[in-house]
Amino acid sequence: MATAKNVIVLLKFKSQPEKGDKTVLELTNLIEKVKEEPNFVSIKLHVDPKDPTNVLLYEEWEDASYYNNEHMNTEHIKSFMANSTNFLTGPPDITFWEVQRVFE
Repeated sequence: MATAKNVIVLLKFKSQPEKGDKTVLELTNLIEKVKEEPNFVSIKLHVDPKDPTNVLLYEEWEDASYYNNEHMNTEHIKSFMANSTNFLTGPPDITFWEVQRVFE
């Protein structure tokens, strides 16, 4: 459930040249598994229209501690990280944010 107390996680990925589509496919497959986890709220996958090797995930989670511990130690995350050397230039840039205000 989306609330102002949830943590927002931004992950910026850089695909290897000509592997933007592969990155999106691999992330889509991963997200299908992540959606089943506790504390998951939502993920939005974005691609830079000027450079398809730039991929951004906007994630919302109910519990930052869960995200940093249990989530990061799931088999699907570990498997994705091991496999990502085939299509990413390196690990993502990950930042955490708190919602200050919501405008709708």
